[in-house]
Amino acid sequence: MTDARGPVDARAVLGGAIAGLLLIVPVTIVRAALDRSLDDFDDSPWKGILFVALLLAFLAAGAYAGRLTPRAPLSNGALAALGAVVLWLPVRFVIWLVRDDSRGLFRGGEAAFSPGQLLAAGVFAVAMGMVGALVGGRGRRPRGREPA
Repeated sequence: MTDARGPVDARAVLGGAIAGLLLIVPVTIVRAALDRSLDDFDDSPWKGILFVALLLAFLAAGAYAGRLTPRAPLSNGALAALGAVVLWLPVRFVIWLVRDDSRGLFRGGEAAFSPGQLLAAGVFAVAMGMVGALVGGRGRRPRGREPA
């Protein structure tokens, strides 16, 4: 019997995106606090540590979605991690609003949403979401299929 649903499972993607967001938000808040309190945040080891933490959040989002969708784990994992980035954008906007310095939203030396940063976040999210889906979906096979 074939499944009438497509390869994308909206519940798995949304669940993965929310799981990723729950990990991204604290990392983003810590980054904003450290950036504000450290004199030279860009040269501190915290920048690399927090970048790895974001990658792990994307990995977790993909793993969650990949675990729930054995038929198409890679596409669901990629969409879940990308969804976490999309859900994170309003949080980042609020952080930008609360800051009391004059950084730009889209333009300027330290814009809240530079096009390059958004593109990079999307690319890293998709890549790590797919890796997470491979890890999360490991050992699972679609229902109704027997091993060869």
